[in-house]
Formats: sequence, structure tokens, C-alpha cells
Amino acid sequence: MTRNGYQNIHHPPPRPPLRYSLSSTFHTPLTSHSPIVPSSSPKFLEKSRSLTVDTVSYDLEDSVTPSQKASARTNLLSFLSTPRPPNITELSVRINAVSSGLALSDLSTILEAPNLDALVIPKVNRASDLHFITDVLRHKLPERHPSTPSSESNPLKIIALIESAEAITNLNEICRASPYLSGLIFAAEDFALDLSLTRTPGLLEFLYARSAIATAARAHDLPSTIDLVCTSFRGPEGLKTLEDECLQGKGLGFNGKQCIHPSQVEVAQRAFAPGEKEVEWAVRVVVGDEKADAGGRGAWTLEGKMIDVPVVGKARATVSRAELCGIDVDAIREKWKDQEPE
Repeated sequence: MTRNGYQNIHHPPPRPPLRYSLSSTFHTPLTSHSPIVPSSSPKFLEKSRSLTVDTVSYDLEDSVTPSQKASARTNLLSFLSTPRPPNITELSVRINAVSSGLALSDLSTILEAPNLDALVIPKVNRASDLHFITDVLRHKLPERHPSTPSSESNPLKIIALIESAEAITNLNEICRASPYLSGLIFAAEDFALDLSLTRTPGLLEFLYARSAIATAARAHDLPSTIDLVCTSFRGPEGLKTLEDECLQGKGLGFNGKQCIHPSQVEVAQRAFAPGEKEVEWAVRVVVGDEKADAGGRGAWTLEGKMIDVPVVGKARATVSRAELCGIDVDAIREKWKDQEPE
């Protein structure tokens, strides 16, 4: 998430994950993640009801001054106790960092809210940060947070912001720190500050950190991996930069994008959704494999390309993602129903 703007994106609702957060500026959902909404502003809280995104992050951290922390908690509790916004899949709150000494006060208030789905934890540098959050959740909401969570218990999701060199070196421990951890978000601006980096258009200075985050999330089966904020959003050139960043992040293994303006949402969602040709090829592979399997064939070819277990696995994942994005997979399957394994 960025410090002063809407921000963020998250995992498998009916599109690729997007996190959106509203800060004093505005944050958008990743793919449709989320904007960061400053909880010190009742006006911004109410304005967020009109958003159509996967996730919105309501902020108690950087967009809220120290003198407004208490009132922001009260504002947020009131807002999250009213009927849910109709077009937001996930309501999350970015609390203050555990190291700030304010996290317990944040949690003591907002965990009373009936409409809360996820917690965004900033400055997660080590596993102990998430151990603290986990212990508080189990103490405050024990029925929702058993040792082995399930869909029936409906635990709050934890999303960890990775912002420092220390966090990168501790990724494996962080990913194992809580059974409620659902995703990682790369906070590029804070990471750049920590390492005294200068952000460049090609983002090569972040390549190691981004690859490490996406790889760790995949290794630990975390559903949400949210890439850095794109600071460009004005005009065709800004949206082209955003599209390029989204495709680059997707290529590194991220499945969502932090956004800082509503105009970024559509571009991000389109970029992270599987393309038309990608979906068609995946459906053809799935249809052909079903027939190959029925015929006892473990490997076969399609248009001269060998199709084996890893290829089929990727195709099935693509089809599932396409369905989540609202793509008419059944129509494509009907078109290729006579596809035969070669």
C-alpha cells in the first residue's frame, strides 16, 4: 500500500485479486485490489460505498495523524457496523504496525465490527509480528479462530505488508507465522526508503524483492500476492505505464495490483485476467486431456506441442481463473467439444 493514497488489491473473488485502499489520496483494488481509505474522514468512508472492487482497505495507519487515531477507530467501528457496501467483496482494515505500540488499541476496537473480513498489517518484518496478531485474534474472537481454521469458522484473513530488507530475508518464517495469513503485499516505496533506492521506470531495482515475495507466497500456498503501486495514472501514457507494470507483475507471479486512483482499476483487472487466446488454449487442453485420460493416455500432443501433467495443471488453473473473472468458459468448451488429443 502506498502511504498517501488509495491503494490495494486481494484474492479470488469474481475477478483476479485487487486491493484498493484509500488514504488521504485514494487507493484502488489490486487487480481490483484496494484503495486505502483514511478512517479519520467520515466523508471518505461513506464515499467508499460507491466503489466496485474486490477489496477496500480502511486505514488507521499513515493517513491518520496521531491526534486522530482514537476518533478514526470510532469512525471505522461505526462504519463497519452498518450494512455492507453492495459492490465490495472484502472489507479490510490497515491497522498500525505492531512495533508502533498502537496495534492492540486498533484491534480492541475494530474487532467488535460485524462487517470485517481482513486485517492488513504494515511493516511485518519478522514472524513475531504475526504471532502477536494471531494471539489477539484468538483471544478476542476465539470461535472464529481455532488452531485449524476452516470455511465454517470464517477467520479474519491477515494480509502482510512487506516493506523492508529484513522482511525479505524473513519471508519463509513470515509465511509460516499464522494459519490465518492470506497474502503478501509489496510496499515498494517503503522498501526503496529502507534500501536508499531510486525508483526507475523499468523497476529493476525491485526485481529481487518482487520475485522473492511472489515465490514465497506460492511456496506457502497463499492465495493473494499483491504487487507494488503504480504512481502513474493520468492520461493514456499513465495508463499504458500501469498496464506494463501489471503485465510485468503478472509475469513475476503476482495476482493483484495496488492502485492509487479509481481510473486504474479497469486496466489492472483486464491485465490480470487471462487473455482470450490464453483461455481458449487452456479449454482446448482441458477438453483434450479429458478424452486422453478416458483413453488411458498420460501424454499427448495439441498442434504439435506435447501436453503432459504440468501443462494440464496450468490449463485447469487458467480455466478456473477465467470463470472467476466472469468469462463464458462453457461457450468456449462447447466450441471445442470435439477436440481430440493428437
